[in-house]
Parts: sequence; structure tokens; C-alpha cells
Amino acid sequence: MGVSEPLIQTSLLGEAIEHAPVAVFVADEQGRFVAVNQAACVLLGYDRSELLQLSVTDIAPGDPSEERQESERRMGVRTSTLTRKDGSTVQFTYATGATSVAGMPVSVCVGAESYAT
Repeated sequence: MGVSEPLIQTSLLGEAIEHAPVAVFVADEQGRFVAVNQAACVLLGYDRSELLQLSVTDIAPGDPSEERQESERRMGVRTSTLTRKDGSTVQFTYATGATSVAGMPVSVCVGAESYAT
């Protein structure tokens, strides 16, 4: 049994993403979060169960839904302002893309807080 077996790869990738130093958000077609990693929770100050009750527009209210959906069809790096649980904001630089997981269309967003240099 080698590490290239699909179940082992899926498990390793899942653990790596959960503990990655970047925030990972997965949203359904309506923009509701269906999965987030620990870094996403820390970045926004929510625990996982709270964050999974929210949608993209709850944390990035200036993101028009049609525009957001179009941008998710194309892969690219961009920056957005996110609102944390305490009401403060954070600049977030991310890449996003659309995919399908277990037959469900989702968008996946991976990024980190932007720091001025």
C-alpha cells in the first residue's frame, strides 16, 4: 500500500488543507459556506460552526453576486475586504475557482491576509 492510493491522498490532502497557513473557503452555488479550514476561522474570528452559518456576502458584503459568480468562473488572484466577527475588516488576497465535489458545484477560495509593505 503506497501513498499514491486515492484514499490516502485524499486523507493527506484534507489534513494538509485543514492545517495550512492559508484560509480555505468552500461555498455552494448560493454562496453559502459548506467547508472552511482552521485558518479561515482564525482570520475572521469565528468558530467553524458559526462560519458555516454564513455566506460569502456576510463577510464580503461589497461582492455583487453576479460579479462574484463570473469571477469564480475564471481563476485569478484578487484582493477583497472581509469583515471579521468583531466588525473590523481585513484585506484578503486570494485565488478562487469553480469545481465540483461529490457532484456538487462549489467555489473554492484560497488566500491570506494582505499586508502593506
